[in-house]
Amino acid sequence: MAWGVLAHAAPPAPKTFRIGVLTWSSTIEGQRVMREGLEAEAAALGTLDGGARVELLTRVAGDGPSGPKRQLAQMRELISQRVDALIVQPTDNVALGPALREANAAHIPVVAYDQYIEGGELAAYVSSDNRQAGLLDGEYIAHHFPPGKPLRLILVEYPQVSSTVERLDGFLAALKARGRTFTIVKTYAAVEPVAGRAVGAQVLTDFPKPGSIDVVFTVNDGGGLAVVDALAAAGRTEIVVATIDGDPRSVENIKAGRLTVIDAAQFCGPLGATAFRATWALLHGQRGARVQLVPTFPITRETLRLYPGWAGPLPAGFEKPWAPGERWEPQLHQVPAP
Repeated sequence: MAWGVLAHAAPPAPKTFRIGVLTWSSTIEGQRVMREGLEAEAAALGTLDGGARVELLTRVAGDGPSGPKRQLAQMRELISQRVDALIVQPTDNVALGPALREANAAHIPVVAYDQYIEGGELAAYVSSDNRQAGLLDGEYIAHHFPPGKPLRLILVEYPQVSSTVERLDGFLAALKARGRTFTIVKTYAAVEPVAGRAVGAQVLTDFPKPGSIDVVFTVNDGGGLAVVDALAAAGRTEIVVATIDGDPRSVENIKAGRLTVIDAAQFCGPLGATAFRATWALLHGQRGARVQLVPTFPITRETLRLYPGWAGPLPAGFEKPWAPGERWEPQLHQVPAP
């Protein structure tokens, strides 16, 4: 009878959230750890949410000049599939603007992590505190040299994405704030190994004389490690390198006293996890912080023992050995949604 059918009706199928995940590189190690942190958080939350399931539709743009164009096509493909949300690590701040506006029109929330997207409305933005990373590098370099010494700088930058621009701005601002006189003798561009090797070779061609450079600042380890390798192989041990990311190979360079004296490290795993948590909250109708910035950590020979690695967790605060009275604190900076 009908009553029996009703009494034994199957429970409704659990909700499955289909989330598009667009990442940049499979060769930059820090970005791989970010993706692992995101995926681990998705697996954990998916099992704790009363049966709700997660399906991640992952796409990788790839390195090189074709990456932004490929990522734009990937984002449009996922929009056409009517995913529930998009989590994007942009290859370029501007290139994805048209797709972001298309996602806005389709009412698909977009969470950007690591880099920003211009030209549309982001539901949330999660990144490392990139300006802080540059500030940490700059203040350490300012304390590293004798007072009054003018510094000759080489900058290895990448103006196409917000994070690297913020890092460079912070680095130069810290030098100025501490009264350091400096000259930028030349700038180059690199954020991945192929470009980094080319920059390293070009620096040696442009500045063959030892003592012609004091400091090389690289905006990330993806390109910066290859620059360090080239300089070290040429015996240019008089050059001091400040960099950002926290790649384990860069940490080994600091331990060995191999050119690099500071690497302002990201907490890549927690960053990816934070991006997924922000997306999960949006899918459940929760209005969290619109902007979340994960702190960066100053790895030097003095702080090596305190650094837990890319996967975290965030360590306790401490006084900076090179700046008595100043502290590093593990504070997540959040900007509430309006």
